[in-house]
Amino acid sequence: MNQNDNFKKNKIFFGLGTIGRDMVYTMVSMYLMVFITEAVGVSDATLISITTIMMFARVFDAFNDPLMGVVVDNTRSRWGKYKPWITIGVFFSAFVALFLFMDFNLTGMSYVIYFTIFYILWDVGWTMNDIAYWSMMPSLTYDQKEREEIGAFARISANIGLFVVVGAIIPVTNLLGGIFGSLKTGFTVFMVILIVIMILFQFFTILGVKEAPEIGGVDTTKTTLKIMVRALTQNDQLLITAICMALFMIGYVTTTSFGVYYFKYVFRNEGMYTIFAIILGISQISALMVFPWFSRRYSRKILYAASTVLIIVGYLIFFFSPANMIFVGTAGILLFVGEAFIQLLMLVFLADTIEYGHLKLGKRNESVTFAIQPFINKMGAAIANGVLGYTLVLSGINSLAEGELLSERGLIIMKSAMMLLPLLLILLSYIVYSKKYTINEENYLHILDELTEKAKVKPVEID
Repeated sequence: MNQNDNFKKNKIFFGLGTIGRDMVYTMVSMYLMVFITEAVGVSDATLISITTIMMFARVFDAFNDPLMGVVVDNTRSRWGKYKPWITIGVFFSAFVALFLFMDFNLTGMSYVIYFTIFYILWDVGWTMNDIAYWSMMPSLTYDQKEREEIGAFARISANIGLFVVVGAIIPVTNLLGGIFGSLKTGFTVFMVILIVIMILFQFFTILGVKEAPEIGGVDTTKTTLKIMVRALTQNDQLLITAICMALFMIGYVTTTSFGVYYFKYVFRNEGMYTIFAIILGISQISALMVFPWFSRRYSRKILYAASTVLIIVGYLIFFFSPANMIFVGTAGILLFVGEAFIQLLMLVFLADTIEYGHLKLGKRNESVTFAIQPFINKMGAAIANGVLGYTLVLSGINSLAEGELLSERGLIIMKSAMMLLPLLLILLSYIVYSKKYTINEENYLHILDELTEKAKVKPVEID
């Protein structure tokens, strides 16, 4: 197989692997709270306890991600260092995810304890799979444009998984709930279906992807905790990327977490959420499909700036518009097209910091570096879930009786948490990037040239 054929195969099989992953992840990150509040039904006190536990569990687990990166970087097997953990992680996380969407009729503190145990186990299993999966991406090619293509197809696949769930969550769980007798069981059966899909699609990556040879040969030096700390703290461009990603993801996840509640309690038409999700899904996937075309014609800095402008305009329209699908849909398209571009840009920014760190620090640490992504996703989800859970209580949504309307005060609280706070964070993310990130296209090629020359002179040395 020639190099171009191998690239195409890697792009397709790596991307397909995340369709099912993001279906399951979307259920846990976006709709676990919906399951708890709308299907299980819990008191304000229980919801506050669960929200707080989710925040602290995610924060605690996020700090374990770099340690998992060390484990993956140090793995040596006949299947490589990524695929064993992708496989173990997908089966373990699948098993645990099912229990998150069951309650066994537990209530009060019993349910809180049950939830805590399986939520922590979910984080552990997902960490195994997620770090190994995404840290494999930079090892597939060293060409920036090829990385962008692989990243674009992976994000397209991920968004297919995400928006299939977003579009299906209300009609399918209601349908399954009607068939099996309760909305709770409807959620559980839907999760079983998604778990099967996740496992099947992960085997595209496990069986079909082939890594590129390392520059300068294989580095067999063991990654120690000291090297891990150095890789994370002395790679200044990695730190800048991490800050930008964190600010962006907190804003993005906060907005998406409110989706079902917005259409039920503000728009007052829960059924329109599915239509809205389909519109946004098509918009975001289309944006990712055309990204390579824009990337060939415009610099990443211009693309990031233009995407940020789209998001700002989208949020302003969203906040001030009436509950009208034309206005809300237009705002959503602007938001999700801009966010699709930025998510992909963040992914390739992170990938390029690997070669930067290799040159600066003398060792290539893909998994430790890419541990930043799930770290940030978990921190973002923790903060977003906290904002969501506390807002549901403060706005009065969680205590509303069936058919009762949200007050004007509650409406302002919800819309501010859903739109104004994320807008501020995403704008701040762009400001940090524009002032501090320096790995442009020209600098990256210079880094590759220096790494190649160093490999010809002497082997990699680690202090």
